[in-house]
Amino acid sequence: MKITFYGQNSLSLIISGKHIIVDPFISGNPLSKDKVNIDQLKADYILLTHAHQDHILDAEAIAKNTGATIVSNYEIAMHYEKMGCTVHPMNHGGNWQFDFGKVKYVNAVHTSSFPDGSYGGQPGGFVIEGEHKNIYIAGDTALTMDMKLIPLHTKLDLAILPIGDNFTMGIDDAIIASDFVECDKVLGVHYDTFGYIEIDHTEAKKKFYDANKDLMLLEIGECLEL
Repeated sequence: MKITFYGQNSLSLIISGKHIIVDPFISGNPLSKDKVNIDQLKADYILLTHAHQDHILDAEAIAKNTGATIVSNYEIAMHYEKMGCTVHPMNHGGNWQFDFGKVKYVNAVHTSSFPDGSYGGQPGGFVIEGEHKNIYIAGDTALTMDMKLIPLHTKLDLAILPIGDNFTMGIDDAIIASDFVECDKVLGVHYDTFGYIEIDHTEAKKKFYDANKDLMLLEIGECLEL
């Protein structure tokens, strides 16, 4: 399993030879727009955690360019189906066996609306089991007690958690979240893109280190392999 960071909550996953893009906000992200060309991205699937612009901006373009299937909650899926995209709708608590692995759509506490203000369903996250490695993509969320349910079903190898604070949980709550999901290896996302969510990298890593956890902060375009 190979994971590449594209800024904000945008990721590329390669699992069992399939290319998955998560929350593509690239062309409008000042930190990534000159480093990542969305027209060159490969995608078999696009996973969207919720409908905010900083998570869906490039979804339609990538889907139509690649023929990728958009996977999200029912409302988001129907939104893109009307645009001519191939979709797979899910909802909270549901599992589906895709050709790259099993995906579970789990709870998140946030808001979700499209840029025009229309309803985007309820936000969520994804637990992915594939290639003998399991990851949790929290999406935008507060710390929730529901996170304690995840290790009842899945032993995680990596938790991908928002850490920018203000709009989501911050560093301190992310450390607690890693306890709740029983995973001490964390990839931080949703930080530094704009002023409200800028973080001190050194302090963030130290707090995780002091809690006997590993926080990874990747550069845009940097990869890790599980």
